[in-house]
Amino acid sequence: MKHLSFFLFLITLSSLAQQTEKPKWQGKFEQLEQMLPTPNEYRTGSGAPGPNYYQQQADYNIDVELIEPTNTIIGKETITYTNNSPDVLKYFWFQLDQNILSEANEADKTKTSTILDSMQTNTIQQDLDLYGNYKGGYTIKSVKTVSGNDLKFLINKTMMRVDLPQSLKSGEKFSLMIEWSYPVSDRMNEGEVGARGGMEFFPKDGNYLYCITHWFPRMCVYDDVDGWQNKQFLGQGEFALPFGNYAVKITVPADHIVGATGVLQNSASVLSATEQERFKKASTAFDKPVIIVTQAEAASKEKTKSTNKKTWEYKAENVRDFAFTASRKFIWDAMAVKVGNNTALAMSYYPKEGNPLWELESTKAIKNTLITYSKYSLDYPYPVAISVHTANIGMEYPMICFNRGRPNADGTYSAAKRESMISVIIHEVGHNFYPMIINNDERQWAWMDEGLNSFVQYLTKREFYPELPPGRGAVENLLPYMKGDKSLQRPLMVSAENPIQYGPEQYAKCATALNILRETVMGRELFDKAFKEYATRWAFKHPMPADFFRTMEDASAVDLDWFWRGWFYSTDNVDFTLDNVKWFKVRKGVTDLEGKSKNIKEGDLAAAGKNTDNKDFSKGPQPFTIMPTDDKFYGEFQSRIDDKGMISSLENKNFYEIKLSNKGGLVMPVIIEWTFKDGTKEIEKLPAEIWRTNEFTFTKVFVKEKEVTSIVIDPKKETSDINAEDNVFPRVEKVSKFDELKKKG
Repeated sequence: MKHLSFFLFLITLSSLAQQTEKPKWQGKFEQLEQMLPTPNEYRTGSGAPGPNYYQQQADYNIDVELIEPTNTIIGKETITYTNNSPDVLKYFWFQLDQNILSEANEADKTKTSTILDSMQTNTIQQDLDLYGNYKGGYTIKSVKTVSGNDLKFLINKTMMRVDLPQSLKSGEKFSLMIEWSYPVSDRMNEGEVGARGGMEFFPKDGNYLYCITHWFPRMCVYDDVDGWQNKQFLGQGEFALPFGNYAVKITVPADHIVGATGVLQNSASVLSATEQERFKKASTAFDKPVIIVTQAEAASKEKTKSTNKKTWEYKAENVRDFAFTASRKFIWDAMAVKVGNNTALAMSYYPKEGNPLWELESTKAIKNTLITYSKYSLDYPYPVAISVHTANIGMEYPMICFNRGRPNADGTYSAAKRESMISVIIHEVGHNFYPMIINNDERQWAWMDEGLNSFVQYLTKREFYPELPPGRGAVENLLPYMKGDKSLQRPLMVSAENPIQYGPEQYAKCATALNILRETVMGRELFDKAFKEYATRWAFKHPMPADFFRTMEDASAVDLDWFWRGWFYSTDNVDFTLDNVKWFKVRKGVTDLEGKSKNIKEGDLAAAGKNTDNKDFSKGPQPFTIMPTDDKFYGEFQSRIDDKGMISSLENKNFYEIKLSNKGGLVMPVIIEWTFKDGTKEIEKLPAEIWRTNEFTFTKVFVKEKEVTSIVIDPKKETSDINAEDNVFPRVEKVSKFDELKKKG
């Protein structure tokens, strides 16, 4: 019978254990090494480029004409490709991104859609791709060697393979020529997600504003990680491009103003004497912009529409792409910006529909952006930075970007419009650093440019525009996303084409994570040094995620694997709960091992532990006993603790035992605000490693001189905890309106 009872007892224990089974350990503090690529001669374990790091070079010589009556681009290019890799190449891959607007494109086929009871024409047009007679995409006229021999080529949607006449060995160069054309898309009709560039038509004066992007067949990246990066363009994942030097001749109607990547080479041929004089003056104007083409001058050209042509010549060195803009509608202003030992020319191009807002804010925002980004990254190395205004866009290319922010027809604008316009200019100009200089693969890792860029955008707004909403990067702005439906969330470490909530994830979540890393985890000084080290290490190179992660740790001596694992590889959120708080004080007069003393009142020992479910501190502290250490616990040590001295020193202290649980799964530092009886406060921070032995809960005791009246976890709401209500003690109980009325009778 005894054995049976014991057996039943074991079954009961097993049942109880199953009912209260603890959550399984998830290894949140395990190192990332098994998930990151193995360091090698190309990319080191420190996150720096290795001794044999290489990258290819593609140099372009391009002649292009923008034909206005038919809105057509016709071009021919000579590309000289240098094989700096150790590999032998038998073919090249080119990006044909305009083919996303061709009839056979994959983007339309993979896009989902539905019918609603009421649908606007623009919605149904874009959802169902009803673009009428427009037939987009490239016409490749020829691909030849420079001696005129045809090269075999094969077009696979947005990629073109060109077979070489003979293999290109390491260290060798090969030049080829391509002729092509395509119809420029109407950005309003064809949608801007995939097209990005195109034209905007202004019905009142019958003119166009052109944003010419992804306009020439561009070399794909070949690197040590992926070989050829030839993933198809589906519209969301952007671009992976090699660096090179560009010489570009752009032929347009004679009354157009052209802004482009690089430096204008023939200003005397394309600018009037007055414009040249103003342009020269702008190069030394550090205080405010100089108007090079006035609104009145632009308005006059809108009416005449020249049928003559001019060719603008631009050169750009060590850039990964080239874009340009053209319109007779352009007002043009510029000013000089000093960054370190470099001087850049900040310039804005905008139609009269952008004024007065653009004349007031655009070039100033460029200047502010270059200053802040240079401070946190590296001194801006390029000679110009351009902001172009056109409707409903924010898109970036080396030295030039296209930005929304249009006032009302009467020139008025709201504070929200101003904020939106300034924010997008900062963001797109900031892309000169990420990814135009620190040249990550946008097609795969959107957060590496969008997220890092949004983070420095946040710093720029905080520094130069403190009166404006901070936008992405601010912890409070991320909370709705972090509280949201997990089935609609993806980790940051997914391909750029796959996020469902692209903006909240790849932009805002990454920016906020870096803000928290700077402010709460590492501290500003350590973070800034490490972040700048990453920028300088990988300027004009091709970094990968592991290079960023490793550099941030290498340059700071902070183990951040838990941070990358939680914020970048998971969809966990921060949800800490302050489960319990106990207040203790030492019993006075205890001098022996049994805890007996004349100062211990009868019943004290029984009372200890009875008030463990305190909702506040009104029941007072629980007494506990500190006893001298038994000699047997010293082992071989001959010296002894001063028992009486230690007990005496602790007799008037307050001991607070707090228990926290982690419901959201994302481990983070624990920030505690103690409020004392005398009204003073103290902030105490526990590193994230407090969770390392138990990812779900911990209990910790704190010793305080003064009595505590309240405790708040994450008082400044800096860790993105999604529920602040369970972070306080005493807990503030919610009272319904019904209960309030009931109390009032």
